[in-house]
Amino acid sequence: MISAENFFTALADPTRLRSLLLLTAEGELCVCELTHALDESQPKISRHLAMLRDAGIVSDRREGLWIHYRINPGLPAWAREILNTASRANTTAKPFAQDRKRLRGAPTRPPIRCCA
Repeated sequence: MISAENFFTALADPTRLRSLLLLTAEGELCVCELTHALDESQPKISRHLAMLRDAGIVSDRREGLWIHYRINPGLPAWAREILNTASRANTTAKPFAQDRKRLRGAPTRPPIRCCA
C-alpha cells in the first residue's frame, strides 16, 4: 500500500502531476498521447511514468509496442479522491487546461489510436 509521504512526493513533480491529472480525467492513455499532451520527450514521460508505476500509483498494460497507463485500480480511496478533486478543480487552470487541449488535438486520439 502506498504511503501518504510517497504519494505526495510523486505529486510534487510537475510532469508527474500533469500526467496523473490527465490519466484521472481520461482513464487510460498511451505514452505517445501523454508525450503529445505534455509537449515533452518520450524518454522523459516514460521515466516519470515508470516512477509512478513503481510507486504503485499507476498501472500499465502492453499492446504490441505500445504501453498504456491508467490510475492503479488498487490505489487507496483517499489517494484516488485527491486526484479526482485536483482534476476537477484544475480543468481551466494552466498548464492543465492546455494539456487537455493538446491531448484533444493529438493525431492519436480516438477513433484512430496510436496503436491501431
